[in-house]
Order: sequence, then C-alpha cells, then structure tokens
Amino acid sequence: MLTADEFFLVAHNDSRGKARLNPTATGLGLAGALLGELVLYGHVTIAAGQVAVLDRRPPADALAHTVLDQLVGEPQHRAVRTWLSFLAQTAAGAVGERLARAGVLRRQESRRLLRTTVSYQPVDLNAAAWPATRLRALLDRPEPPNVPDALLLGLISAAGLTREVLWSAGPRAHHRLSLLVPALPAPLKELVAQTEAAVGAAVLRGVP
Repeated sequence: MLTADEFFLVAHNDSRGKARLNPTATGLGLAGALLGELVLYGHVTIAAGQVAVLDRRPPADALAHTVLDQLVGEPQHRAVRTWLSFLAQTAAGAVGERLARAGVLRRQESRRLLRTTVSYQPVDLNAAAWPATRLRALLDRPEPPNVPDALLLGLISAAGLTREVLWSAGPRAHHRLSLLVPALPAPLKELVAQTEAAVGAAVLRGVP
C-alpha cells in the first residue's frame, strides 16, 4: 500500500471513515505523503524548501502521475509549503478515491440541505486497521523500519497522529519514533519538517 493510502487509513476512523484530525491537518499530512511518494519514486527531490522535478516520465500510479503533472505544469511555483497547501485542498478526496478503486474503501454520498457530502468507509475493518497495527509492531522490533515506513511514521507524527499508532506502545517505541526522522534521507527529512511546520502554522491561525 502506498504512503498516502496508509496515512489516510491511520487518519480516519476504522469503522465509519470519520477523520481523526481537522480537515486542514489531514489534508496537509496527505499532501506530504503524496509528495513523499514522488520522492521515493525518484521523480522529485526537496532541498532548501524547494521542490525540483528530476524525472518527468509518468509514474505507474495515476494519482502520482497527476501530482507530477501539476508540478511540471507550474514551474514558477517551487516552494514546498506552496505545494503542501495546494495539494491539501483535494488530497483527502483524491486518496479516498484511489483506495476506493483498489477496493479498500467504499465511497458513500449523503445529501443534506441541498449539499452532497462524500465519505469513504472501510470495506474490511481489519484491512483498515492494519496500517496502524503494522506500524506499532515495527517500532517494537529491534531492526529499523525501511525508508517508506520511516517516512510514513514521520508524517504521522508531523500531523499529530502519533497516539493513533502508539496508544498501547511503551517508552521504547516512543523513543525509536523520535529517532526516525533525523535518520531519513535529506529530501524526506525536509519534507517531514515542512509538513510539521505547515500543520503548526495552521493550528496557530485557528484554521479548521
């Protein structure tokens, strides 16, 4: 499962699909995960607060392809924070649709007062709960997580979702989590830091 997909499942209630965070923090975390997927694919890199495209060839995943096309199509905008804010506006719906296409979530529409609300509910509760369970188990193991898992854990911490993963973990797991981000490759470490700063700024502004 891709980074943003697992982030989405951790960030939403296992049974009802309700977000555990406010929409802005959820969106920023997902935006960071979508950019992280492109870094992991080798399509972009991040340095000094800027995103640079390294490989314009389309990724296999349709959503990653869309995000890369947006980056290529707006060369005048390179600030990571700009892209986090932009992608955050549609990230929840985009990743929810990707999970629905994969058969992990079921798209639900409800209409109230002439307004249609879309939510994504798990098809299988165990599958929806698995990412948080898997990450918690990783932090209990002696060997370090691989880079994609370390990135995911870093973004979960940056968005304020740590307790959803570590609610039953001991001090050792908390300590190991604190060591993961500093050990990430520089582009991913900066991405996590930029995501955390964006979430923090949104909280200070009182953005819902």
